[in-house]
Amino acid sequence: MFLLHKVDATVKKVKSNAANLITILNMSFGGAAIMATMNEYYNYSVLFIFIAAFLDRYDGKVARKFNQESELGKQLDSMGDIISFGVAPALLMYELTLIDFGVAGMVMAVLYIACGALRLARFNVMDATGYFVGLPITAAGTLLTLSFFFTHALSPVFYMFLYPILAILMISTFTLKKV
Repeated sequence: MFLLHKVDATVKKVKSNAANLITILNMSFGGAAIMATMNEYYNYSVLFIFIAAFLDRYDGKVARKFNQESELGKQLDSMGDIISFGVAPALLMYELTLIDFGVAGMVMAVLYIACGALRLARFNVMDATGYFVGLPITAAGTLLTLSFFFTHALSPVFYMFLYPILAILMISTFTLKKV
C-alpha cells in the first residue's frame, strides 16, 4: 500500500512539472546549439534548434492538458525562447554569413535578438488569448535556421536584409491566429 501511495505521489509530481521540464529541455537544446556554434559544429547547432522547436511546440499543450498553466511557466517559456530562437539562430547564422561585415553584421544580429526579446516581453504582458501579435520568435528563429540550408546559394548580403526584416516582423502589430 505504501508503495502505491509513493508511485501515485511521483506520478502527480511528474505531471505537475512536465511542462516546465519540457521548457527546460527546450532551453537546454538552445544552449547546446550556442555551444555547438561556438565550436563550429554548425550541423549540430541546426539540429539542436529544431529539437528545441519541437519541444516548444508541446510545452504549452502539456501545461493545458494537465491544467498546469502558470505565470512561472509563461516566463520560463519566454526565457527558453530567447535562447533557442533568438540567440542560438542569430549566432549560428552570424558566424556563417555576417561575421565578415564586422560591426554592421554584429548590429544586425543584436537587433534581431533585441526585437525578439521585446516581442516576448510584450506578449507576456498582453492579453492576447487566441492570437499572436507580430511574428512569434519561434517562427522567426526557425526561418533563420532553415536558411542554413541555402547559405551556399544565398549571398551574405541577403542576411543583412533578412535579420532586420525578421526583427521588424517580430515587433510589428499584425495579428496571427494561434493554431
